[in-house]
Amino acid sequence: MAYPQELKQLIKKVEATRAARIANKKAGKEFKALSLDGRKKMLDYHPDFKKESKREIKVGPSKGYAISPEIVDLLEAKSRIDPAKVDLGKVEYTADVLVIGGGGAGTAAAIMASDAGMDVLIATKLRHGDANTMMAEGGIQAANKEKDSPWFHYLDVIGGGHFKNVPSLVRTLVVEAPKVMSWLENMGAMFSKHEDGRLKSLHGGGTCRKRMHMAADITGAEIMRTLRDEARSRPNIRVLEFSAAVDVILNEHGQAAGALLYNMETEEYHVAAAKTVIIATGGSGRLHMQNFMTTNHYGATGDGLIMAYRAGVKLCFLHTVQYHPTGVVFPEQAEGLLITEKFRGAGANVVNVDGEQFVYEREPRDIEAAAIIRECVEVGKGVPTPGGKPGVWLDSPMIDMMLGDGFVKKEFPGKYILFKRYGIDIAREPMLIYPTLHYQNGGLEYNERCETSVPGLYTAGEVSGGVHGENRLMGNSLLDVCVFGRIAGREAAAFSRSRHKSGKLSLKHVADYNREVEKSGLDKGRMAPMLLPYYGNPEVRERQLTTTFHGTLR
Repeated sequence: MAYPQELKQLIKKVEATRAARIANKKAGKEFKALSLDGRKKMLDYHPDFKKESKREIKVGPSKGYAISPEIVDLLEAKSRIDPAKVDLGKVEYTADVLVIGGGGAGTAAAIMASDAGMDVLIATKLRHGDANTMMAEGGIQAANKEKDSPWFHYLDVIGGGHFKNVPSLVRTLVVEAPKVMSWLENMGAMFSKHEDGRLKSLHGGGTCRKRMHMAADITGAEIMRTLRDEARSRPNIRVLEFSAAVDVILNEHGQAAGALLYNMETEEYHVAAAKTVIIATGGSGRLHMQNFMTTNHYGATGDGLIMAYRAGVKLCFLHTVQYHPTGVVFPEQAEGLLITEKFRGAGANVVNVDGEQFVYEREPRDIEAAAIIRECVEVGKGVPTPGGKPGVWLDSPMIDMMLGDGFVKKEFPGKYILFKRYGIDIAREPMLIYPTLHYQNGGLEYNERCETSVPGLYTAGEVSGGVHGENRLMGNSLLDVCVFGRIAGREAAAFSRSRHKSGKLSLKHVADYNREVEKSGLDKGRMAPMLLPYYGNPEVRERQLTTTFHGTLR
């Protein structure tokens, strides 16, 4: 499916302004970036600032906190199973460290716990590696080159997060970054390099130095491959696939002591006991906040938030959600798919239906997304698509014109091949994009040792909140999962060895939470975690009275 004729006619407007835009860029005359006041005003157009975008939670440790209604629906639901029906005396799986989640953070944690001599069990809802880590494209930040330092990286992260980040978490992130790059390379990760062996690097939105390292435009897939291969080679790491955790199990001392697992294939529940538990379940993009399309993988339904919250862990920074500025809006078959920020880091302009640049292409993500929404919705200069949704152009052809023929094909092979399947050559034709639900900025409260308020319960990666403040910069998510995944694994191993207390297993906290939901008048037949999104016809679902349903009933 190539661009239809009406879109090809509109592309001519982009081509008509391209030469002048390239000339300005080569002359150093960039489109003016917004001031801090200008950024603040632009955020009025961000989805987070809509009146209906927040609702207060009415139960649990963060009662009164206003966040996305889609997440509140899950928090105000009862457990998927009555705890009284679970025989905690029948333990099917045991381990020193139980890792819930098989993405980048969980796998990094498992490797570090393995290094410490622990018996590790990874329980993952889908296949090992089916995670947002796999889908991350643009790069990983690390201040490991000349004229840069963790100090500059720290300032960028704090500024990008609107100065709301938890400082100790940011310090840990940036100081550990160079170590993570060496660790990944030593395990076999293949990053893009110059002929002399130096790592290639680019700017990302909101960065003052070129510290974005990449593996073409499939950086997350390369990191996930590296971590997964390493974990699978360890005899003391076992992996349970298609085994979702639905509740954390505590013991009589109030320590995390395992989880109740649900076999997605046989629909059986199993008890897994452990000395420590690491929650690394990722984000919640498949909840489609405000009905936005999403970049997230199929299983990103916020499960870890629900389990840990029931166990007593507070939430933080969930009042902000990241909408990536550049998601595919045409062709419709690829709707919502991430178009890496690396395109804009390489110099591609974002232009409207008249071929006009209306925003500096390397603004922080929330600012860039808000500017695109404003241009389409308020200004009315969006590009009309055959599906009826507006979009703007990401002018990828100008990259080859500035950096040489073949640059796009070589440096963005994933997207080049994807669009070629639909008859679109992104080295010759621009891409149609619109903001897409991308990242869960907040999550579970934790500290720089990945400890939560529940002893023996650790967390890492996108399910946790604080390091990114109210907005994450490009390249810090892959860094986050590796930095804090490693720390979680190391700290969980230490707890298992010296601080764990054996005791009777309990789901009393789940029963108490269910009663709180009932007493608050919130019991509407919903159940959580959601596990999988539901894309069927809701009218059909209403008539399927006895059909097994994995999602949350509304």
